Amino acid sequence: MQLGADHVLVRVPATSANLGPGFDAMGLALALYDDMEVELLASDDVVVEVEGQGAGEVPLGEDHLVVRALRHTLDLAGAPRTGMRLRCLNRIPHGRGLGSSAAAVVAGVVAARALLADPHVLDATAVLRIATEFEGHPDNAAPAIRGGATLAWHSADGARAVDLDVDERIEATVLVPDVRLATSRARGVLPAEVPHGDAAFTAGRAGLLVEALARRPELLLDATEDRLHQDYRAGVMAGSAELLRALRAEGLAATISGAGPTVLVLTTGEGTGRLDTVLADLVDDVAGWRALRPGVDHDGAVARRVTGGASAWGGV
Repeated sequence: MQLGADHVLVRVPATSANLGPGFDAMGLALALYDDMEVELLASDDVVVEVEGQGAGEVPLGEDHLVVRALRHTLDLAGAPRTGMRLRCLNRIPHGRGLGSSAAAVVAGVVAARALLADPHVLDATAVLRIATEFEGHPDNAAPAIRGGATLAWHSADGARAVDLDVDERIEATVLVPDVRLATSRARGVLPAEVPHGDAAFTAGRAGLLVEALARRPELLLDATEDRLHQDYRAGVMAGSAELLRALRAEGLAATISGAGPTVLVLTTGEGTGRLDTVLADLVDDVAGWRALRPGVDHDGAVARRVTGGASAWGGV
């Protein structure tokens, strides 16, 4: 496959996975974005510049996650290898359960797709499958690619995903602590087995969550209950677990975002005002927490080719 462009811009949203009972399956795209610019070089050099989240921390060469995903995708497509300059403006907090690594992987895959002479050789399903090779599970990658809410799973042919309807009244607030938590640590405390009753309870709540998101947001408090992962992880994110319990005691549909420690709260109308009132007591006076209300992203990852001063956005 030949290259059809040498300069692309990519935007990828943050994501919140699990949404309570949808463990490793459901996710929601948030209107908080990482922006990347990729320029191919005639030399073999790889130059990476990072501004914002992760600056001074992430690798600045071939080991950068965006570069690795981009290289891998171009190799799969049979495209020639070249050097590149990658510029990243990162707004998604790292290590907070907001899908920063999935955003980097998706950015690399989508950038590679946009560079190809025929981007259509990689459809959204192929992009998800490639991204899942890096992530291991598709719950963050799917909404990052597709936008909105998604339900993702593994099939015999690889990762798959479908879109879930999201009632336009639903607002998403994320409460982001200043501490990080490695996903590997959050996964390490999960048991190999859970009681059958807890599994049945959570399966029922996951089904209810689909209805609550689409048409019945008044059911979100019940629909976001979980018995598979959040309680087990409380010991490695005590502050988040305490905040989660306090918010739910106030009737607010709060969950741990992904592997944490960020807390996601889904509200509508008067519930959003109530959340603000509750947070004034619970969070505003506590150092180290930020409340963000980015909104739900409905576009997912988008790429823009830049050629001769002209450009055009295109979704996956």
